[in-house]
Amino acid sequence: MAKRIQFSRHGGTDVLELIDSQPAAPGPLEVRVRNRAIGLNFIDTYYRSGLYQPPSLPSGLGCEGAGEVEAVGSAVTHLQVGDRVAYGTGPLGAYAELHVLPAQHLVRLPDAVSFEQAAALMLKGLTVQYLLRQTYRAEAGQTILWHAAAGGVGLIACQWARALGVKLIGTVSSPEKAALAKANGAWATIDYSREDVVQRVLELTGGAKCPVVYDSVGKDTWERSLDCLAPRGLLVSFGNASGAVTGVNLGVLAQKGSLYVTRPTLGNYASNAEHLQAMADELFALLASGALQVEIGQRYALADAAKAQEALSSRQTTGSTILLP
Repeated sequence: MAKRIQFSRHGGTDVLELIDSQPAAPGPLEVRVRNRAIGLNFIDTYYRSGLYQPPSLPSGLGCEGAGEVEAVGSAVTHLQVGDRVAYGTGPLGAYAELHVLPAQHLVRLPDAVSFEQAAALMLKGLTVQYLLRQTYRAEAGQTILWHAAAGGVGLIACQWARALGVKLIGTVSSPEKAALAKANGAWATIDYSREDVVQRVLELTGGAKCPVVYDSVGKDTWERSLDCLAPRGLLVSFGNASGAVTGVNLGVLAQKGSLYVTRPTLGNYASNAEHLQAMADELFALLASGALQVEIGQRYALADAAKAQEALSSRQTTGSTILLP
């Protein structure tokens, strides 16, 4: 038997239950992993609340973790029992001591990367990889805007942008978070609780605005993000921390400068094992070079997953948060 967090209905953190479960034997193309550390992400709260629908209820939760291979399916040839592995693309069920998942979702974890680093880094790091290197290939000298720059994804983006020579302007909610973003490589910060974001972007860019804005906040920043884009700029909307963007008038994109909008997901970029491994290799190389460091701001026991989600949703966290089985 193994401990597992599950939910049988959508709602607040009170729907999360810690239960004993009997993990299934891995299928032919599956692997069973004993988690040593588990990542916590905003998307977890979306599945819990019902914004995103799990395949069925009751459902496990979480899509990111790191640990050791405990059992392999009969058709798996590239992994064996005892291998150190990490994953960041699901399926749901990472909030558990044991997790069975398709072998193609796993990457080998170099000895130089700890389980805690991997659990704090995989989903967020792979997200930054596809956003900065694929959705829009940011180049040295460009000035970009990144909302929530002091969050788990944001701090990785600050460091990665610095490594690329990209000038990242990060929005934050306090002087403390501004200092954290700057320490991690943000070129400039804007405290949206005290400053006008659009006006500051104009000042920082000499009126040119930004070729790309990365927005994980959603409803509350939608219009603001559009107003920070240069003509024919791209708004990359990759999250809904404040709620989903609805009722979009496409004519607004024309009025504000023939703008582009995309709503990408990691799954569409890490669409097979080859793509996933290549993305992870670039991520691990950046970590090995020292250009990227993982900021683990909080650690919670698996049993305290509800408390961890409450802290995340109320923006009381900095950097990444992990759960420990």
